[in-house]
Amino acid sequence: MEWFEESRFGMFIHWGLYSQAAGMWNGKPVENYGEWIQSYGKITANEYRENLLSQFNPVKYDPEAWVIAAKNAGIKYIVITSKHHDGFCLWDSKLTDFDIASTPYQKDLLKPLAAACEKHGIRFCLYHSIMDWSHPDWGNKESWRGNANNPNPDMDRFTTYLKGQLEEIITDYKPGILWFDGEWEDAWTHERGKDLYFYLRELDPKLIINNRVDKGRAGLQGHTIDAKFMGDYGTPEQEIPATGFGDGVSWESCMTMNDTWGFKADDQNWKTTSTLVRNLIDIASKGGNYLLNVGPTGEGEIPAASMDCLAEIGEWMKINGESIHGTTASLFSKASWDGRSTTKRLKSGPTHIYLHLFSLPEGRKLTINHLVTQPEEAIILGQSGKLVISGEPGAWTLQLPDGSLNPISSVVKLTFNREVAVDQPVK
Repeated sequence: MEWFEESRFGMFIHWGLYSQAAGMWNGKPVENYGEWIQSYGKITANEYRENLLSQFNPVKYDPEAWVIAAKNAGIKYIVITSKHHDGFCLWDSKLTDFDIASTPYQKDLLKPLAAACEKHGIRFCLYHSIMDWSHPDWGNKESWRGNANNPNPDMDRFTTYLKGQLEEIITDYKPGILWFDGEWEDAWTHERGKDLYFYLRELDPKLIINNRVDKGRAGLQGHTIDAKFMGDYGTPEQEIPATGFGDGVSWESCMTMNDTWGFKADDQNWKTTSTLVRNLIDIASKGGNYLLNVGPTGEGEIPAASMDCLAEIGEWMKINGESIHGTTASLFSKASWDGRSTTKRLKSGPTHIYLHLFSLPEGRKLTINHLVTQPEEAIILGQSGKLVISGEPGAWTLQLPDGSLNPISSVVKLTFNREVAVDQPVK
């Protein structure tokens, strides 16, 4: 888990046949998430397949451009949907023809992205849905699903199919993470989740597997509710926990840039760059990772608004990325300023505490309550000169310089050459 904990920032990519639909069916909008259009539109498996397979042709796909945009934003790993709930595969699976090879494009979409990730030092990871609306043996039936005409779906047969596809993608793409989803229907059981977890462990002992492989997450809060359930980390969705989960508990908040995961043409409700960066800071200050989603179009382009946000995040990260990457949670139970803090303990050398300032304190005097140890040095990242430190243990004060600070968040870096003590630590 070491690389995962050091990364703190990842990119989620939801991409598939639903991207071609772009939230519309038969000329009418379908409400809710774009990647759920088959479910919310009650579109039969045959109609969904016949309409979209022949249209999906992402000729504008440029995987290296995607990876460079991610890297420039300070992102350390990418998680892309190898297969979402609709069952469509972004690679040429030997176990189904409901895949990229049956589209006009035909070429594998995962391999060039994995190669670009390796070239640019980004970890390549895969999302894979357990639930499969296209498969005749998935155990929960709906009139519009591919199992509608199968009176006796066979989950053992489906699990063999699932394992076979997972072996394909682990062997061919060597993902750092398998990010499961779609485990909540009762066709999937704890016993199946546990069996799958250990099956994957044998295929690749270094593979990181999220807790949605099993049945133990607490809804969208994402935290594993009992140690008997499998999974290497928790998965809060579209929310940031009020606090972290303590030392030794890994977690990652996955969130969208707008209101949907898969591309939806009429969803222009984009979050501001300030909100996205402050989400990243908030999550890192609680010891978690931020998995920020983009939804490419059916033609294979990440929307311009998403690319602009990534570039703007990158401008902030160029200066302040060290306060995110490789950090652990705040030492303070509550910040005494408007903002957050992160901690970095170097294996050989000093400890750094980073103070993220969301606004200027009155009189430009930054008071750090509950910090007992006096810092050896205080600077603002991206600026020259040292800050004057005054006060006493438990109430140190830094005098901030004149001039404007970053409106998203300026970062003060404190350096300590000895063990740091606080008198009101996080419990």
